[in-house]
Parts: sequence; structure tokens; C-alpha cells
Amino acid sequence: MNIELMEALTLLEREKKISRETILEAIRKSLIQACKNNWKTEAENVVVNIDPETCEYEVYAMKTVVEQVEDELAQISLTNAKMIDSRYELGDVVRVNIKSKEFGRIATQNAKNVILQKIREEERRVLIEEYLEKEHDIVTGVVQRYFGKNVSINLGRADATLPPNEQMRGEVYRPNQRVKVYVLEVKDTPKGPKIQVSRTHPDLVKRLFEEEVTEVRDGTVEIRAIAREAGSRTKIAVWSNDPDVDPVGACVGLNGARVNAVVDELHGEKIDIINWDENPALLIENALSPAKVITVLADPDERSAKVVVPDYQLSLAIGKEGQNARLAARLTGFKIDIKNETQARESGDLLEYEEDYYEEEYDDYGEDYSEDGIWPEENSWPEAGAEPQEDIWPEAGADSQEGAWPEAGADTPEGTWPQDGAYPEGKTDDASGETEGTADDGSFAYQEDEGSAGEDGEE
Repeated sequence: MNIELMEALTLLEREKKISRETILEAIRKSLIQACKNNWKTEAENVVVNIDPETCEYEVYAMKTVVEQVEDELAQISLTNAKMIDSRYELGDVVRVNIKSKEFGRIATQNAKNVILQKIREEERRVLIEEYLEKEHDIVTGVVQRYFGKNVSINLGRADATLPPNEQMRGEVYRPNQRVKVYVLEVKDTPKGPKIQVSRTHPDLVKRLFEEEVTEVRDGTVEIRAIAREAGSRTKIAVWSNDPDVDPVGACVGLNGARVNAVVDELHGEKIDIINWDENPALLIENALSPAKVITVLADPDERSAKVVVPDYQLSLAIGKEGQNARLAARLTGFKIDIKNETQARESGDLLEYEEDYYEEEYDDYGEDYSEDGIWPEENSWPEAGAEPQEDIWPEAGADSQEGAWPEAGADTPEGTWPQDGAYPEGKTDDASGETEGTADDGSFAYQEDEGSAGEDGEE
């Protein structure tokens, strides 16, 4: 058993992540090359057998028996072959063991170089595969040093570069400081993998929430959109696939524990978490949080929206240097025009909204609905016993309107007016000074003169 070789292979396998089979194959090729270099031949008759369990190996050459030897590595004389076995004749193939310890210095050095080159190639390949798997993910590294404006960050088995345009504004990196970074790109180069990382990428926030929030990690809560200005503020829109799970509450955590862990990693960057909505208007309203919104007129085709906010909320909706509105626009993908209530009324935007809103409300009541709250046709009154509908006909005590409600003193056919409680209670007639009332049978009557009553009853 070759104990020294086994220990070396175990060490390489543990530290460099290089498999034992790969190194043994490299040793086999190096021994073959050493034989060719030692005898200065290109013969292909050298065989190397290595036992992967014990690391014992043997090297031998398959030589042809000839009368006159021209290639020592490929041929053997009949006399020498007879010394090995008397049965050998001309043309036979003899297996001859080769002692690798007898190789010259140059052959040995070449074999060593072959092994080292194979180890370096395999190490580079393993590193590339390892960090390609981490591309577009976050890793924890240790700050090494500044070179120029770039920061060198050690990721364990490889160094990454943090360029200035990927550094958070106002963030200072100290040697030996542990920091989480987002792997942007991994390139294969002759000197090993070239890794570029970022601290400003929006997906850094997403990956941090996946680490902190179980519901995000298992897919119960989805982060549908992210808008970020690194070092200052981030807005994320979340959606729950489970109606029993509050997506915002899950991301915030008990007493804000989860979101605070993300904020601490980002060194105090503010994070707004809102509910995602398929309705663009509601999504825009949520995105402008914490500002209150009066109306949102969204045009999905043009990807634009008009937003009206209370006068005192305009500066909050826009944010410092327009940050809140800018992040809301990035989050929703809409071009947002924000006006306060006074500006909207002056420009007619708010009036347009109100008209559209009430038209939609009217449509719910059918064709008999009237904008001024009265019945459209003369004598088109509700049937007896019908309950009054809000905004369709006047509440109790409302004045009659010509062409819709009968004037004071008008005859009322029996059964036309609703029963008591459905129609306005008694009121004073401005013309006669008398009152109107409800008959015993539930129908309605007007009093025209003192002592007289309508058709259906007396006062």
C-alpha cells in the first residue's frame, strides 16, 4: 500500500475538491510520458495499472521479440526474451516491468509537470462549476482590500471584484469585514474564475428576504416586483398564494424582526412592503404608500396613470427629490402624473373621474335610473310596498318635483303609492298649509282644504 500517495490524494480531494480518480488518471498519463521521454521514443506500448484502493501501481512495456533491437522501449532481443521465459520465439510479445525510479531527472521533472498541470486545470474547472451554480445568488465574503476604486472580496476559494458602480452609496468597506454580495457574473479565464459581485442589485433584497422569510423561500409568498435605490430606499410588492397568509405581515415578521434583519444587512436602507394587485389603479395606489390617494385613473394600454392626492399629501406622495413617485413608477411600470386635489379640480381631471364613477354606479340600477334622483317618466312611481332605494328617489320629507312626483293636492290612485315606511312621511304643503298623511289601509292621501281628504282616507 502506497500510504504517502493515499494521503496526498485525500488532501487534494478535501481541500481542492478534486476527485481521486482524476488525480490517478493524471499520474497514469505522466508515467507513460516519462517512459517515452526516458527512452526518447513515441512508442504506444507502455501500460500503467494503478489500484485505486491501495494506490499501488505497476509500469510495464509490451515488447516484441526481434533479432536486432532498434527501439529499446518497443523491442527486446531473442536472447533477453529467453532469459525471461525459454518458450519465447521471434515475433512474440513480452511483458517487461519498468522501474520508474530509474527514470532520469528530466523525465521525472516532466512527469511532475504533467501532474501539476492536470491538478491546476481540474481545480479551475471545479471552481468555475462551483461559482456558476451561485451566479444570480447571494454569498457571504470577507473584504480583503481596495485596489483603485474596486474592492477585493474573498468568497472562500476565490476572490471577487466589487466595482464602484455596484457599491452602495455611502457604504465604507473595512478589511476583514464580512459582507453579503450578489453574484452578477462568473467568467472562465486562464488564471481562474473571474467573479463580479454587487451590493446594489435589486435581487440582493429578494435573496435576503428568501433567507429571512420562510414563506418566501417555500413559494407561499411571492415577491412580484422590486424597485430600489441602493443605500436609500426600496419598494417591494408581494403576493400570497395562500388566502390565509398575509404577505405583508409574513415579510415584516413579529415586531418587524424579519424586515429589520434585512434592513440591518443593508445598513439602514428603508424598505416599503406593499400588496401586489392585478388592478393597475390599486397597485399604483399601494405603491405610493405611505401617501394617501383620492383617485387613480390608469390607462393600461398607454402604461400611464393620473393620480390625485389631498393637497397636504402632495409632497409625501412625490417624496424627497421625487424618490417616492420614481420608485412607484419603476415598481408598477406606469408613468405616473401626480396632482393635488386643487390642481385636479382646476384642470378637470377630478371632475372627469367623478363623472365616470357615478356613471358606473348608475348602470347598476337599470334603465329607470335618473341622474337627479327622480323617476324619469311622469307617474312612473314605485309599486305599493316597494322599499326606497338610496339615490334613486328622495328620502322621507323630500319636496315633490314636477313631472316625477305629484304636486300637493293631486289625486293619487289607490295602490299607486307605497305603503307606510316606504314613501316620505307627512310634510307641510307650502300652498295650502295642510299636511299629508297615510290612510288606515296603508295608502297615501293629500289634504287639499280644511275638513276635506283624499280619496283613500281621512286625517
